[in-house]
Amino acid sequence: MKKKLIDDTVPRFVLVGMINTLVGCGTMFLLYNWGHWSYWLSSAANYILGGIVSFFLNKYFTFRQREWAWSEVLRFVVNVAVCYLLAYGIAKPLVIAVLHGQTVSVQENAAMLVGMGLYTCLNYLGQRFFAFRKEN
Repeated sequence: MKKKLIDDTVPRFVLVGMINTLVGCGTMFLLYNWGHWSYWLSSAANYILGGIVSFFLNKYFTFRQREWAWSEVLRFVVNVAVCYLLAYGIAKPLVIAVLHGQTVSVQENAAMLVGMGLYTCLNYLGQRFFAFRKEN
């Protein structure tokens, strides 16, 4: 099981994630804190922009998939949407419960950070075993 979960794709996924974090996270926090967008809109913008970057970098660099199929694009979009809704849907009420005495801004910024962490774990598994799975 360990060999199936941890292989040479993990460091490449982490590197792509660092690039995605700079692009998407920067977008999310700028839109939320300076643009005064809502929690859901600013975090969604992160994953729309980050998803586009992630698709191409993970497809060609991380998982080294060269063939093109619309079914793969659809699986990727479904994976990103499910991971996003799960991660941010769990993060917000959890952080609000833990930081119940803090301002909404502090709670939502913290929830976005927690959501990012949850999303990253779920997304790796989804991309590896669903979106970019190797066909036998």
